[in-house]
Amino acid sequence: MDNQIRKSLQRTKMKTQNVNLYYGSFQALRNVSIDIQECTITALIGPSGCGKSSFLRLLNRMNDLIPGVKVEGNILLDDASIYDKDMDVVALRKRVGMVFQRPNPFPMSVYDNIAFGPRHHGQKHASEITDIVERSLREVSLWEEVKDKLKKPAFDLSPGEQQRLCIARALAVEPEVILMDESCSALDPESTLKIEDLMQIIAKKYTIIIVTHNMEQAARASDMTAFMMMEEDKAGTLVEYAPTAELFSNPRDKRTEDYITGRFG
Repeated sequence: MDNQIRKSLQRTKMKTQNVNLYYGSFQALRNVSIDIQECTITALIGPSGCGKSSFLRLLNRMNDLIPGVKVEGNILLDDASIYDKDMDVVALRKRVGMVFQRPNPFPMSVYDNIAFGPRHHGQKHASEITDIVERSLREVSLWEEVKDKLKKPAFDLSPGEQQRLCIARALAVEPEVILMDESCSALDPESTLKIEDLMQIIAKKYTIIIVTHNMEQAARASDMTAFMMMEEDKAGTLVEYAPTAELFSNPRDKRTEDYITGRFG
């Protein structure tokens, strides 16, 4: 079956419905509604300050950590509201992991970086943790590079290796969704391409949502693209959401066309 047809038949994994986000009295996002399909790569693009990262952090409630935050509307994971009063936020962040803009390995060994999550969630058997470490590193094509360095500090790795290690650390707790906030912006072109190739591989198993300012990366790596921009009062809003090939070749909104062709932003 054609890959695009296969993806079009997949079910919705996450959904936002008329989401508004406030930091105190400032409205950061306005009426954002989007359906994220399972096992796809979705890119969020748009000018700086339009709320892409704020939106991404809503999806695993990272914004809860900011004083004065208020969220309106609904965000669903497998049809369950993640802002329901009974939602276990720790369990949510296990299911919806995040990889940040710059590599942020923990100040411990390569092995312990991967083992940290499983241990935190109750895995106590050393042999099983070792299996998880190897499996996670193999998933990000890092095992052969670090199998003899597992006890060495993670900071000894190159920036590109550190970022793949951080992705492996997220995968170690077997999430369902992976959020990537400009995760290639601090990397060289070769490392960036390795991360993009990795995304294509792991999207067969995981749902991936990325924020990127790199139009070429969005076009190369994603199945779906959402274009966001700011309204006059600085609130971020969703302008257009479509299959990536369609959005880049035949955008429906003139503002999308202007942005992807470099006329503004």
